Amino acid sequence: MGKIRIVESIREMQSYCEALRRAGKKISFVPTMGYFHEGHLSLMKEACKQADCVVVSIYVNPTQFGPKEDFSKYPRDFERDREMAQSVGVDVIFFPSNQEMYPETYQTYVDVEQVTKNLCGMSRPGHFRGVTTICCKLFNIVKPHTAIFGKKDFQQLAAIKRMVKDLNMDLEIIGMPTFREPDGLAMSSRNVYLSKEERSSALALVGALKLAQKLYAEGERKADVMIQQAESLIKSAPFTEIDYIKICDTSTLEDVNEIKQEAVMALAVKVGKTRLIDNSVLGEELKA
Repeated sequence: MGKIRIVESIREMQSYCEALRRAGKKISFVPTMGYFHEGHLSLMKEACKQADCVVVSIYVNPTQFGPKEDFSKYPRDFERDREMAQSVGVDVIFFPSNQEMYPETYQTYVDVEQVTKNLCGMSRPGHFRGVTTICCKLFNIVKPHTAIFGKKDFQQLAAIKRMVKDLNMDLEIIGMPTFREPDGLAMSSRNVYLSKEERSSALALVGALKLAQKLYAEGERKADVMIQQAESLIKSAPFTEIDYIKICDTSTLEDVNEIKQEAVMALAVKVGKTRLIDNSVLGEELKA
């Protein structure tokens, strides 16, 4: 396993990837904000199976954080990330500066409209505009054949798939199952913020999803019944404050009242000061 290459310049990254493409090599890309956990590594391992060259970006993107959100506090540890990425066979880390990505004259954004309106789009205005813009930029810089995302950020994945389709981008977007801790908590870089007591309460999120799956398996199809029961379960855990619990169509992400086709239960809950998200497609096995 060779030494991992670190690239900070957009121009260098583009020319490196262009040379790979000319040589007939396949590029797989995992965009991240760093502070890796096993969930990130599972995406990188999948990328390694698919491609000749795996590129991982580490960039905490300021345009997807709201004015009251945790941009400055978002955990960062480049050396740790570099070692973890190298351990699973990543070839290149793209590690640009804010100045490189958003120079002073910057003024162009990508707005995916419908699928970003609901769920996190309601409580985090501008968030998905930041996500789709940075992904569009990264796709133009890395020129990958495939890009791999986790399904934990279900709405993000839907927005990126929509953007790639609508803008005729020549790459495949692959969604991988949510990677969970042994007790079922969805892995997230924000989990480090949880105290021991809050960490225990955070299990109410996956508990609510399991309850919804149980109700669905028993034949329940009314969304409000499932949401009400999930809400009661989460509210019974200390330190929790529900942002939303919704059941949505998996392609449009619009609320459904009665489940007639594929639907996802998605939820966002503040546990203490930490906002956590999770989801589960109803009828699919929830591995936790």
